[in-house]
Amino acid sequence: MPIQSTRSDALQENANERAAFDAGFIAVEITRLLRDDQSAAVKDFLESQELADVAALIEELDEDDDLAVLRMLPLHDQAELLGYLRARAQVDLATRIPRRELVTLMTAMSHDERADLFKQLDEEAQEAILPALSKAEREDLRRLAAYEEWTVGSVMTSDYATLKAEMTSTEAIEALRAQAIEAETIYYAYIIDEARKLIGVVSLRDLLTARPRQQIAQIMDTEPVWVRADEEQEEAARLVARYDLLALPVLDNNDRLVGIVTADDAMDVTEEETTEDFYKGAIVQPLELSVADATISMLYRARIFWLVLLVFGNIFSGAGIAHFEDTIAAHLSLLFFLPLLIASGGNAGTQSATLMVRALATGDVRPADFGRLLSREVLIALALGLTMALAVSTIGVWRGGPDIAIVVALAMISIVLMGALIGMCLPFIFAKFDRDPAAASGPLVTSIADVLGVLIYFTIAARLLSL
Repeated sequence: MPIQSTRSDALQENANERAAFDAGFIAVEITRLLRDDQSAAVKDFLESQELADVAALIEELDEDDDLAVLRMLPLHDQAELLGYLRARAQVDLATRIPRRELVTLMTAMSHDERADLFKQLDEEAQEAILPALSKAEREDLRRLAAYEEWTVGSVMTSDYATLKAEMTSTEAIEALRAQAIEAETIYYAYIIDEARKLIGVVSLRDLLTARPRQQIAQIMDTEPVWVRADEEQEEAARLVARYDLLALPVLDNNDRLVGIVTADDAMDVTEEETTEDFYKGAIVQPLELSVADATISMLYRARIFWLVLLVFGNIFSGAGIAHFEDTIAAHLSLLFFLPLLIASGGNAGTQSATLMVRALATGDVRPADFGRLLSREVLIALALGLTMALAVSTIGVWRGGPDIAIVVALAMISIVLMGALIGMCLPFIFAKFDRDPAAASGPLVTSIADVLGVLIYFTIAARLLSL
């Protein structure tokens, strides 16, 4: 048995024995094979792997080795693989690939992924690439790259299939066969007029089940779901999910078809938006790179502003405690319950905020529902507060007597109610002023609840215990 076959089989066996594709382990083996001039074994192994796994492997390899592995793949596989790489890895490879080779590779990429890579390159690299592309490719690239990052246009592709309304189903199938190589998907074909205005859409299923001479105009959907290119990209993802679409047509302001958003691109948008909401929920500024690729200074800048701001906000808690020094000095047992009560208010507020932020994001509730939800939240918060008050009042009797137990129980009910209402109201307030409700974060709700909780607790204590 040839040595390269043995090494390739061993590499494949090690990969198969693992529950998941271990890119780090495989990268070490690949590097060893390349050093031993066993490129054929590496190539055999690559041919048996999914491109997404190969992309993960390439990101683990050292410089030159990653480029060598990439070049072992056919051109169309290289182009598809680039789409699986993280942005930083894409740019790193692109800057080390000779210009002529990079142009050939970018020409083979799908239109949307080519535009994404182009936007990530520096201006000098962009100017070097454009003259080498054909006129049609340059115009398409510039058009796609011109859309703002947050718009539908930034995630759409111009690789779509089109048909004419007067075609028969047989002619349409032949036309799709000719367009299949370039199109992102042929399951949906879009019917356009001479001005490229969208007049309908037809699915491949409808074409296959139609009579051979039946015209497209008779079977197409004349009222397809569509989205504007300059709308926010979340709207495209929402429509794809709501109507269970594989692709969504994108129109410009003149109703001309300019692209489509595919289901996989919509999933990427949803993932990005969910990540952004998580960051906002933890009052972290959006990162330009992934957490793994971000520098220390980048992560510091993303987190420091709100942390410092909340530090000054929490000074009011200390001021509240100082204001009630006499009450605290007379009843030191009150301090035992302070962390418990404050945490309860923050926890209740965070729960309410999380529920409302998610409900607003998914469209489950609308700002118009505020009044109905507010009355319901009051009842829920009171029930929660009463339950928690009963649980803590027994401890109050043990630590400070009946008077302290009554203070703690009333404070618990009031603080939980206050925290829940703050957590519920803040997302609606943010939405009212066209801000992302996700900015009504747990830390923000907790900080507000802490200050008010201190004031509520010691106000109740001062009033009741003085009696």
